[in-house]
This record gives sequence, C-alpha cells and structure tokens, in this order.
Amino acid sequence: MITGPQIRAARALLGIDQRELARLSGLSTPTIQRMEACQGSVRVVVDSLEKVMTAIAHAGVELIVEGAPSTGVGRGVRLIDRKAADSDGR
Repeated sequence: MITGPQIRAARALLGIDQRELARLSGLSTPTIQRMEACQGSVRVVVDSLEKVMTAIAHAGVELIVEGAPSTGVGRGVRLIDRKAADSDGR
C-alpha cells in the first residue's frame, strides 16, 4: 500500500515538484495531485501507480510498503507508526 504522504515525501527527497513527477512518470499533474491527496492507500488505476513508483525508483528513492524490509542500500527514512510504537513502550 503506497500512500499520498509517501509520494510527497519521495518528491521532497528528490527536490522535485508535482509537475516534474508528472513529467517523469508520463502522467498529468492533476493525477499526481489526486494521488498525493490520498491520506491512506492511493486509489488510482494500477498502471498509473506503477508509473509513479517506477519514476520515483529511477530517480533514486525506494518506496517501502508497510511491514516490508528495505531491499536497497544507502541512507533512508521510514515513518514510525506512532500508535504501535506507543503501545510497545518505545
């Protein structure tokens, strides 16, 4: 499950705006805007999501789905689930 905030974070890491991500993925800027507006799982045609994920990966950012290990090497960040962390005493 890829979320809108993940896409925004990936753009921030890359230093690109929505228009540039649209260009890199071959989609329209409004499509990128709709994807990023999703707080939970991005609801879009699977082909469009794959294009965005591929463009982000080719630009150098790995999108990590919840619960999955990172397969890449190098530096990175992962958003902590605050509710789960608080219940674990972290």
